[in-house]
Amino acid sequence: MQKQFHDLKIFLDAKVETFNQVSFIKNDPVCIPHLFTKKQDIEIAALFAAVFAWGNRTTIINKSKELMQLMDNAPYDFCLHHNDINLKKLLQFKHRTFSTTDLLCFIEFFKFHYSHHNSLEIAFTKSMNKNDATIENALIGFHNYFFSLEDFPARTKKHISTPNKNSTCKRLNMFLRWMVRKDNCGVDFGIWKNIKPSQLICPIDVHVARVANHFNLLSTNKIDWQAALKLTEHLRAMDPGDPVKYDFALFGLGVMEKY
Repeated sequence: MQKQFHDLKIFLDAKVETFNQVSFIKNDPVCIPHLFTKKQDIEIAALFAAVFAWGNRTTIINKSKELMQLMDNAPYDFCLHHNDINLKKLLQFKHRTFSTTDLLCFIEFFKFHYSHHNSLEIAFTKSMNKNDATIENALIGFHNYFFSLEDFPARTKKHISTPNKNSTCKRLNMFLRWMVRKDNCGVDFGIWKNIKPSQLICPIDVHVARVANHFNLLSTNKIDWQAALKLTEHLRAMDPGDPVKYDFALFGLGVMEKY
């Protein structure tokens, strides 16, 4: 069993090196925050790209770019200083079940948050305890904080998931990977310093779950928060400090190599 685990680690480490490359960026939603250099622009663009990230990746990227253009390719400035005339440009925007109503709620949230804080990081970390093993409290706290503003429609809640609903929180976990992980490969940003890579949870969808089951990193077809925790627990055994680097391997094997 130890040899099998060792061999799997060597195999997955090699796949991480294969996919964790600058060349990965252009065909992945992470290319959207890479359009920007200002920290707040990166955060806003990344959250939108992550929230849009289900379905065809080309469509996700195109719709994210469309939104950035509607926001004058300056999302932070737009969210803070927009007026009614600016908002009219957004009224025809839609991506799958993400409607104009949802978009306006997100912009309202960003305006409120950035009027009080200079980074989105505090929206997650203020609900964490110092010794939390994972980001579970951060995700729950962010959901509660996002919907603490008055008059948010219930429909928008489907776009900000929470472990309290047993969701995998795949898109938020991907967003947090982008913001927190730091290496020399150029894909993830690593611009947040108060969440440790060891606390991250691996984003999991049908492709990642299929590969994880194939390698006995999961033993269930049920894709939920518990599955995300269990998968990450196995990945942490391979790299306690940076378990979610294996997202590159599992995603690449599942989506690009059709494993």
